[in-house]
Amino acid sequence: MGRGQFAGPPKQEGPRVNGSIRVNEVRLIGAEGENHGVVSIDKAIGIAKDSGLDLVEISPNAEPPVCKVLDYGKYKYEQQKKANLARKKQKTQDVKEIKMRPNIDVHDYNVKLKKVHQFIDNGDKVKLTIRFRGREMAHQDLGMEVLNRVVADVEESAKIEARPKLEGRQMIMVVAPK
Repeated sequence: MGRGQFAGPPKQEGPRVNGSIRVNEVRLIGAEGENHGVVSIDKAIGIAKDSGLDLVEISPNAEPPVCKVLDYGKYKYEQQKKANLARKKQKTQDVKEIKMRPNIDVHDYNVKLKKVHQFIDNGDKVKLTIRFRGREMAHQDLGMEVLNRVVADVEESAKIEARPKLEGRQMIMVVAPK
């Protein structure tokens, strides 16, 4: 679109209400849930105004569209609450990183392994990084042994998502909960 051109009316979020419903006939459901059958749009809006409520298009793709007489503000509030509840129940999976050295001591290894188990039990993925410094690059097999030991220790609660691979001076592996 070029400058100065009119974009038209803004897109409406949510269902159409009252005058924005652009069909001749609708299937009407009353405020108490009673079915009025197929009525003209003017009659449906009249019924909604008489009861002091709004005419809300519930199912626009039906033939004819289904509309209900209800309080639109309350309806929007309920929909927002449902959306927030669904968002709150979603579990996001984070990737936690544990860094080790190829010549890690037994106690240090056990501390790191305990942390790996903790992350996996929380449902997070764990990225294990072995960092090589200086002459340690000549002994990459030591780093591979450490990662294989981790795999053996967590195999009942986790699966390997990315096999160990060397990236520069680091060997990286990813494990995820089963």
